[in-house]
Amino acid sequence: MKAQVLRAHGTIDDISYEPDWPDPVAGSGEVVLRVRACTLNYHDLFTLRGMPGIKVPMPIIMGIDVAGDIASVGPGVAGWKAGERVAVDPVDRVKVQLLGEMTDGGLAEFVKVMAPQLIPLPDGVSCEQAAALPVAYGTAYRMMVLRGNIQPGEKVLILGASGGVGTCCVQLAKLAGAHVIAAASSDEKLAQLKALGADEGINYKTQDFAKETLARHGKPRFFGPSGGVDVVVNFTGGDTWVPSLRVVRRGGRVLTCGATAGYDPNEDLRFIWTFEISVIGSNGWQREDLVALLELVKEGKLKPVLDKRLPLEQAREAFRMLDERRVFGKVVIAP
Repeated sequence: MKAQVLRAHGTIDDISYEPDWPDPVAGSGEVVLRVRACTLNYHDLFTLRGMPGIKVPMPIIMGIDVAGDIASVGPGVAGWKAGERVAVDPVDRVKVQLLGEMTDGGLAEFVKVMAPQLIPLPDGVSCEQAAALPVAYGTAYRMMVLRGNIQPGEKVLILGASGGVGTCCVQLAKLAGAHVIAAASSDEKLAQLKALGADEGINYKTQDFAKETLARHGKPRFFGPSGGVDVVVNFTGGDTWVPSLRVVRRGGRVLTCGATAGYDPNEDLRFIWTFEISVIGSNGWQREDLVALLELVKEGKLKPVLDKRLPLEQAREAFRMLDERRVFGKVVIAP
């Protein structure tokens, strides 16, 4: 089969296109899929470059988010047959390992997974839509709905709103009836976010997002009426962390599920205790979260944002687009 293979941690140029890589064979309890769509995540960039404390077996085929149809089933697999369309929960919850990081992923024509990782695709949901969901949308769903408990009428500031997680956060906040303030790096992206449902936009390249938020929505106060926003969604970390705390109203909350700009930011605990701010962490997704997302897509309530579609041979370009933040939503690779 054709595959994009990483033999050692390095740069995007170290990803090797292999036109004659061995086809996977389904063993006991396993299923081989014909990959129809694979989408990239920042986690793929972390796998490419190496992460402290995580030893990735090499060579590895990256690509966490996958959807396709069953090509073959191994011994002991019941309830699945060749030809069925499926999405994949990337986490093997028995061995506790991640597809595309500890086992070969979706940047290939075929991929092997454990049968319990399969989720049937509802009619009307495409493989491309399904492949956009697990990492980004699953993470956003758990953070916004199950952990963050976004409520009607709340003011929600979403940083990094134009990426995979961010575009889902915008949609989920609007589904909950919130007032959404989206922060992104260009006016073009802000226009796209408003078309997606955002009520306001802040270009953080040309504006200080904290000062702009305070100018529009008032200053948080402990005594008397409090300005500020009810919720800040911050999965960037880095130098955005303390400014995020500055804009949260008394009794508000900060939601976080990652730290793409740095996991060890400066801190100012005074904001947290003075305004009784809740900092709520969210980690990944559960299978039932993906099932719920597929149902929302089927019902037309949620639309995975698919920016660019590239063939497997151009996977390096897809990585560059992601690394250079030239993606609005998700980039799809179709083997």
